[in-house]
Amino acid sequence: MHDDRDLVENRLNRVLDERLRPVIHRDPVPLAVERWDAPGEPVPVAAGLAADYRPAAAGERWGPAWGTTWFRVTGRVPDGWAGRAVEAVLDLGFDRLMPGFQCEGLVYRRDGRAVKGLHPANDWVRVADAAAGGEEVELYVEAAANPILNEQRPSAQGDLLTASDEPLYRVARMDLAVFEPAVWELVQDLEVLSGLMGQLSVDDALRWTVLRAVERALDTLDLDDVPGTAPAAARCLAGVLASPAHASAHRLSAVGHAHIDSAWLWPLRETVRKVARTVANVTALMDGHPEFVFAMSQAQQFAWLKEHRPEVFARVREKVAAGTFVPVGGMWVESDTNMVGGEAMARQFVYGKRFFLEEFGIETREVWLPDSFGYTAALPQIVKLSGSEWFLTQKISWSRTNAFPHHTFWWEGIDGTRVFTHFPPVDTYNSDLGGAQVAHAARNYREKGRGTRSLVPFGWGDGGGGPTREMLARAARLRDLEGSPRVEIERPAAFFEQARAEYPDAPVWVGELYLELHRGTYTSQAKTKQGNRRAESLLREAELWAATAAVRSPDHAYPYDALERLWKTVLLHQFHDILPGSSIAWVHREARATYARVRTELLRIVADAQRALAGPDTGAGTVVFNAAPHARGGIPGGGARPRPAPAAEPVTVAARSDGGFTLDNGLLRVGIDGRGLVVSALDLAAGREAIAPGRAGNLLQLHPDLPNLWDAWDIDAFYRHRVTDLVDVASLALTEEDGGAAATVEVARSFGASRVAQRLTLRAGARVLEVDTVIDWHEREKILKAAFPLDVKADRSAAETQFGHVFRPTHTNTSWEAEKFEICAHRWLHVGEPGWGAAVVNDSTYGHDVTREIRDDGGQTTTVRLSLLRAPRYPDPETDQGEHRLRYALAPGATIGDAVREGHWINLPERAVPGAAAVEPLVTVEDDGGRLVVAAVKLADDRSGDVVVRLYEASGGRARGRLRPGFAAASVTETDLLERPLADAPAPAVAADGAVELTLRPHQIVTLRWARAAAGPPW
Repeated sequence: MHDDRDLVENRLNRVLDERLRPVIHRDPVPLAVERWDAPGEPVPVAAGLAADYRPAAAGERWGPAWGTTWFRVTGRVPDGWAGRAVEAVLDLGFDRLMPGFQCEGLVYRRDGRAVKGLHPANDWVRVADAAAGGEEVELYVEAAANPILNEQRPSAQGDLLTASDEPLYRVARMDLAVFEPAVWELVQDLEVLSGLMGQLSVDDALRWTVLRAVERALDTLDLDDVPGTAPAAARCLAGVLASPAHASAHRLSAVGHAHIDSAWLWPLRETVRKVARTVANVTALMDGHPEFVFAMSQAQQFAWLKEHRPEVFARVREKVAAGTFVPVGGMWVESDTNMVGGEAMARQFVYGKRFFLEEFGIETREVWLPDSFGYTAALPQIVKLSGSEWFLTQKISWSRTNAFPHHTFWWEGIDGTRVFTHFPPVDTYNSDLGGAQVAHAARNYREKGRGTRSLVPFGWGDGGGGPTREMLARAARLRDLEGSPRVEIERPAAFFEQARAEYPDAPVWVGELYLELHRGTYTSQAKTKQGNRRAESLLREAELWAATAAVRSPDHAYPYDALERLWKTVLLHQFHDILPGSSIAWVHREARATYARVRTELLRIVADAQRALAGPDTGAGTVVFNAAPHARGGIPGGGARPRPAPAAEPVTVAARSDGGFTLDNGLLRVGIDGRGLVVSALDLAAGREAIAPGRAGNLLQLHPDLPNLWDAWDIDAFYRHRVTDLVDVASLALTEEDGGAAATVEVARSFGASRVAQRLTLRAGARVLEVDTVIDWHEREKILKAAFPLDVKADRSAAETQFGHVFRPTHTNTSWEAEKFEICAHRWLHVGEPGWGAAVVNDSTYGHDVTREIRDDGGQTTTVRLSLLRAPRYPDPETDQGEHRLRYALAPGATIGDAVREGHWINLPERAVPGAAAVEPLVTVEDDGGRLVVAAVKLADDRSGDVVVRLYEASGGRARGRLRPGFAAASVTETDLLERPLADAPAPAVAADGAVELTLRPHQIVTLRWARAAAGPPW
């Protein structure tokens, strides 16, 4: 037999494109169109419906960037259409290739009910299943003119302040048409079989069987009477569509999904509308498809619906109760996990899971993070302590070099906790359930022979939209089809339960899930990252001092509502395109303003509590508050004391022959040369030099930074091929505080279009050299780093992550290590050899790199660099332009415990308040090495007045200690993150003096809840 595949397949494609799809909607009748262009920002629905409309028509231009136009379309069903299915086809001027990234609409009825969303793959509205002749049609469309910004080039359209006023779109079509169900069904049959054929080998007899069936169908179809002959053509395909799948066929659990970025190439306010459009689509689709299951994450998006679109939220409630609309994820947003602080990561689950419990009575079990840019090794323990069981992502499939070896596995975190994890082998969270994608899922699945199933999220995503009726038709035809995986629409929990049951001994992956891509997100948009870090620190302070004041001063009310609102605001801005710096300019401009408001309000909460605790202001003294978990200058962690007298050895200064200065406080002796570079940092107690021979620390280095793609997201390794050391100095000066309290070398430099001023300060009693950097940054497509070449043989670095740290090799023995050329650290990064180490701590920097080289003298130089600033031009062409203040410090001789302490100190400054009262900590940790670290002190969220304390083991080893309450306590309970008694946990061991005896495994998190006694001494 001759090979005529191309002939038949090309014939099929042309018939589909030119004869079948165009007559799904036939006999179109134009609808009357009127429009109202909303001035400024979107208006409430009622205002849009009641607006003063003017006549319009198809072909008219509409929509300057970010504008909203309301369309009213009216018409009458022709008498000849009686009994037929009738739909309105509303094309706003769509580009068919980009749902979610362009104009969109939400259709309403006259009474304000949301009908469904409109996007390029879903531009129809059902008017009637069996229309009555003469039936009146009246629909309203809230159309959003979102500009197209996913083309990887700089654009001023990404901010309302700089966007063009020119209309972006032209109305293409607003018609009433007869919907031909037989033609539509035939199209679905042919598309599924075409997709199947494309994945079968030419040596497979099934491919030819399907080809011949398709050919018979095309022969049967009369192109002059497509609607009349479509049923007969479909009967030619019935046999191949009824042939069952092989017994060993891979099983796909299909879950409806619409990954909606809470901000990205659109601002937060537009996401509110995207969610409403998508959910309106989904709930409408469920009405006609009871088998359809849709999973939606991000409690914030549900909360937006509840606030802004209550009628759509009511539909969600209805479908959740029916079991078809499934809340998943248990987080406030799908956050970044690399940079989010430990307590903030816990609160993502606290507020997310609590929302679903309170609104729907649902305890979410699966953590759903398909698109975040890598996953912290601290996450498994946090997942388990939140009451969740499973974890899902697919983003690691984006890694550039090393293919992850598993799709289903146990993920083990830094403390040893394991969580059952799945990576969908379909390699997308926006599947269309087409033949190529389902076949790829089956071929790609790495657990063959042990596991038989995987999950596939299907639906238009990123910009929303969700599943379509065409996707459900594919799922139905692929449920049991020869040559295809079996596709079953089901809830995520059903998949995870079956997958774990069939594969309980799945392999184990230990440590972080590092994404070999998007490493620039540790640095882009520095002010957004700084706002996050400072907000996290201030939230810790606000809860600590407000709880202390509420317990110690009965008249001081704990600000429950304000703290919850502020937490939720910070959590929202930890979304994985906001905190990482990968959103448009509008998003980051608003984020900066939001963080400023958050800071102001939190400082007020802190100040109010501290004033209540400090006692009367007699003008005679000052009380110093220490919010850090470690004692500082004689002030206990979490407590306050009248300002103590200085006790440390004063700082002395000597001039150097090269024009620089030597600073000495008896603990460190720091040499700063005439270029303002640190050429010596001597740990006097150890007699050990930190700076490598012949090298200089705090060396600012400038690199070109133009990655191959994804400007704000990526740093490509070739950036290292060129570097400029910034050693030219504009000025160098010394200042000294009275009494030798501190000495500072001030250095100024200029480079390119930018200027930098640094203050290098050594304080009395300090074991760190502080570097306070102010940069007026005006470079483009550059990255600025601060280098510390250290004389230490470190085979690995330790970087702080949530509730602990993660080790990473400094060598590049394998491609896995080589790919980690840029890494994330929170407040500190440590390198060391047995007996000695050094740390770099920071107040708002996350990106770092660590390299090693062997010198001619046989020693090893380990260079730690902080990534201070980048200047990508997409999606924000003005990224990071302007002035920045960044603080970091070098800690020679530091242990990991020292790094933990110094990291907290630089982020939690002492605060001085007029008064004279000493404030005892609400809880005091008693251990032998500062290894038990308090992460949060607060009052219980249920407003019972109970005191909640969260702490963790920070050194990476087993630790014992005691936690002593500083208030009258009636009982203590170990809880989960949601402050519920922890299942199967033994009762805490309480000593006779009321202290809780603790033994923690490495990096273990413990949450304790004390019920307060009415009166009496502690315990």
